[in-house]
Amino acid sequence: MPKAGLTLPLFAVVSLLACTTLFPERTPGAPEPTATEGGPARQDTRDILDGLGAYGCPESDFTCVKVEVPLNHFDASGGTTLEVLFAVLPATGERKGMFVTVVGGPGGSGLAVADSYTGTFDASIPENFDIVFFDQRGVAGSGGLQCVEAASTYYQTEADTTTPEGEADLLTAAQTFADACASEMGSSGLLPYLGTEQAVEDLEVFRQIMQEEQFWLYGESYGTQFVQTYAAAYPDRLAALLLDGPVDLTRTGIEYYVEQAEAFDGVLGMTLDACTLDVNCSADLKGDAAAEYDRLAALLAAAPIPFDFPLPDGTTEQRSFSLGDLQSAAVSYLYSETARMIYLRGLAAASRGDWVPLAHVLYDALSLDPVSLEAIVDPGWSDAVFYGVECNDYDYGPAEEYLRAGDPVDVALHRLGGVFYGDLPCAFWPEDGFDPGRPAPLVAEGIPTLVMVGTADPATPIGNARRIVSHLADGYLVVEEGGPHVIFGWGNACVDDLVTDFLVDDQLPDRETTCDGVVIADYASLAPLDSADYANPLEALASVDTEIFYTPEYYYWDLVTPTSLGCPRGGSLLVESSGVGEDLRLTECAFSEGFVMTGTGEYDYDSGVFRLDVSVTGYAVGELVYERENDGSIHVRGTFGGEAVDLSD
Repeated sequence: MPKAGLTLPLFAVVSLLACTTLFPERTPGAPEPTATEGGPARQDTRDILDGLGAYGCPESDFTCVKVEVPLNHFDASGGTTLEVLFAVLPATGERKGMFVTVVGGPGGSGLAVADSYTGTFDASIPENFDIVFFDQRGVAGSGGLQCVEAASTYYQTEADTTTPEGEADLLTAAQTFADACASEMGSSGLLPYLGTEQAVEDLEVFRQIMQEEQFWLYGESYGTQFVQTYAAAYPDRLAALLLDGPVDLTRTGIEYYVEQAEAFDGVLGMTLDACTLDVNCSADLKGDAAAEYDRLAALLAAAPIPFDFPLPDGTTEQRSFSLGDLQSAAVSYLYSETARMIYLRGLAAASRGDWVPLAHVLYDALSLDPVSLEAIVDPGWSDAVFYGVECNDYDYGPAEEYLRAGDPVDVALHRLGGVFYGDLPCAFWPEDGFDPGRPAPLVAEGIPTLVMVGTADPATPIGNARRIVSHLADGYLVVEEGGPHVIFGWGNACVDDLVTDFLVDDQLPDRETTCDGVVIADYASLAPLDSADYANPLEALASVDTEIFYTPEYYYWDLVTPTSLGCPRGGSLLVESSGVGEDLRLTECAFSEGFVMTGTGEYDYDSGVFRLDVSVTGYAVGELVYERENDGSIHVRGTFGGEAVDLSD
């Protein structure tokens, strides 16, 4: 996440949801071919895919197929082509049709989240529909365009947009990034053709290949920008439309970012207020979370604060934390209820002088390796495509005009106003394809359209959804109180059941439905600095369990890459895949002074049991086995301080 005055591209990160679900295998059996309106019977999905040379997607239940499409769909002379990757999970039962998901970004890989997203669906959805995800042109399997180094440098720029010197620094950084990103991509010829108006034509080619007369189309965040563009171009091809965390396409880029900056600032305030109302959070943040945030911000505004960061080899490295770091970490972690709670835990630790937890949040937000501070390559995300699409889809004009539009934002928003400058590199982007203007409001005559949003959505604030619904011929609004950015598939039954009924049974909801939700997940208190404050070994190990679970590198772990971290009070923690779950190794690891653990741990995804088997030294010596069951119950047995231990909760 960029530092003061800047913000990372704001996109749907539903994939940040820690997912340890093992996905069910497909049920064998092919559905009967169906007749398309006025045409011959449609081939079976598997037969179509086989004819296209499809293959099993790596480590996935989906079948992958690469579709050749024109580089420029609007050039009648043909010419250069490229390949776009689609992933299909054929319906397991009586097929109703095709359900296509367009993920957030722009720059997110659909294939990267296909299995985890589908794992959140009610079983009736993959039973009745062919499920389709895809990598938009330029992303991952559809080009693999990246500019990781350029983005990492840019996002760590310090710039205060309230001063002329800061504005000059920001302009230099934005222009340098635009040039460096395009150069690092190495495919400048693609730049004019990365926009949404080209990408929707790729989906239309796929629809025709799949012999689908009409289909169901779902978009999340940027994906709503895509699906509205498709719906305007091909309204007769849609059976229904679902917009989740929607973008109002009638707004200019400047108008959109003003509203978004206000929303981020507002959701941070909502998060801090929710903490104050939570007994445990309020206790950790000295009663008034907003006042404590502002106190820490003022402290950091005076000068960055040095701190010692623990490394896996048992040593520490001196680093510093700035006001921009505080803001960047906040922006990245305001997308969902649990992420907000993790940020609050980091804020609480900082309020007692410990900046390490917030540093972990920051490094995750910036996609930096916490040990080396080198940029981490995420094959499922592309900053290059983000700007390649944004700078094509929106017209910002000269950089000076963008800066002047930000002046009132800088004055009005004192915490996260820097969000406004997210698309500033577009003022310098080398190729933006065309001047798109802004489209007319989507009416979608004859297309039932479900529009979903949370009141605590910072990236696509609720005003977008209300404006969109007001123009739809057949629109239905679903609002979750609080909630994340993008609300379907997060486990809120009110939302998920309504979507399932809409898809599977064509059941239309009320014109407006309000679902209960929260701003922050239940707050998990920090581990005490000193283990003498623990009542017993069960309380100590339950706290260790909590600290491990909510460490960003663990909570958002990719479930594959071995990850080693320094423990806060010394020692190390290693996490790696076991094939059926996770293996952990603790070496003289301490989360509180005087409770030092060496041993192993495991998390079995099938049973849901988390276990630690450790030798303890420090204030007392012991051999302890701790288990957390799938229902949340915990117990510990063994010896501690020369006495037998057998405790449960």
